[in-house]
Amino acid sequence: MAASTSTTSTTFCLSSKNSTKFQKFLLTKTFVSFPKPKLTAATSHFRLISRWAFSNSSFKKLSRVFCSTLPTVSTSTTHYEFSDGSSEVELRLKLGDVDVSSKDIFVDANDNSLVIKVQHSGFLQTLINTSCLYERIKPGETIWYIDDDELVVNLKKQDPELNWPDIIESWESLTAGVTQLLQGTSVYLVGESTEINQKIARELAVGLGYTPLETKELVEAFAKQTIDSWVAVEGYDAVAEVEGAILENLSSHARKVVATIGGKHGAASRTTQWRHLFAGFTVWLSESEATDEASARDEATRHFEDGVQGFSNAEVVVKLGGWDANYSKTVAQASLSALKRLILSDRKLPGKKSLYVRLGCRGDWPDIKPPGCNPSTTDDASLPGS
Repeated sequence: MAASTSTTSTTFCLSSKNSTKFQKFLLTKTFVSFPKPKLTAATSHFRLISRWAFSNSSFKKLSRVFCSTLPTVSTSTTHYEFSDGSSEVELRLKLGDVDVSSKDIFVDANDNSLVIKVQHSGFLQTLINTSCLYERIKPGETIWYIDDDELVVNLKKQDPELNWPDIIESWESLTAGVTQLLQGTSVYLVGESTEINQKIARELAVGLGYTPLETKELVEAFAKQTIDSWVAVEGYDAVAEVEGAILENLSSHARKVVATIGGKHGAASRTTQWRHLFAGFTVWLSESEATDEASARDEATRHFEDGVQGFSNAEVVVKLGGWDANYSKTVAQASLSALKRLILSDRKLPGKKSLYVRLGCRGDWPDIKPPGCNPSTTDDASLPGS
């Protein structure tokens, strides 16, 4: 596969979670924050902020691992060969006609990054420099050797059950990998802006091979008028009620990326309208005034502690410091990266989503009650969306 060269430096930090067990009132959150986009791609940066566990009224910070996404890859060769085995991945790089020995090769492997350099003719040349591998490896078990005119590097996976579409985490590898992890589960985009939800939904749908749907169009088709004109006559609640009915219908559909109505117009802004949103994986595209990671984290914490926005029920949060439609794919890629880590924290999540739908989306996510049980009559009626 061809290795692309990028001058864009985009960094983020991600978190890892040891325990994957869902307990009562426990939701896993993943946050991504984007500073305000500039006009040139070379100065665009974003950060994936700490993952938090929300347990009723308290927040517990989980461990973090730092790496970069939309990885910076520099390579003097234009091609590399990649193969994925059961417990390891293999990378082959052409050395060309350069006369080198093992002492001229430098391989620096870490949990989620890889740098390979070769020294010849008095120069140290970078063959590949990726700041974020597709997933984590066991750097101490890295093996490399020279095979004719190729450098072969074997990397041991930390998760041998995970298929790697490529050596790096990129748009192409994420769309291929996350499609498999989702197992057909739909994705719902919520947040303050209908436009942003729609733009990102289209990008994700193309990448995942899903069908894009926009509840704004469906609501306006039902009302035979625009959202704004309907709100002027009947108010926000009427719009949210109809969108809620549409979401109920869509909850039984698979392989959809659904862009919901943004802001207070929509059902997602109401905590009581989340029963059917929980049928899929939810991503909150959150517009933020934060200027750095720390302030974005504080802002996210306040939102979840206050619990006043229905959006706080989302499983993935992407913080946006401004909006530029030219960056739609960047935001979509960050969303896929966060979804990947969410699902890898509990491989049973897609199956649990499927069970939740089959039981009728009763509002008891994530603490699903047995068949025949009415969650609204139990002590868990206060769960989000019940």
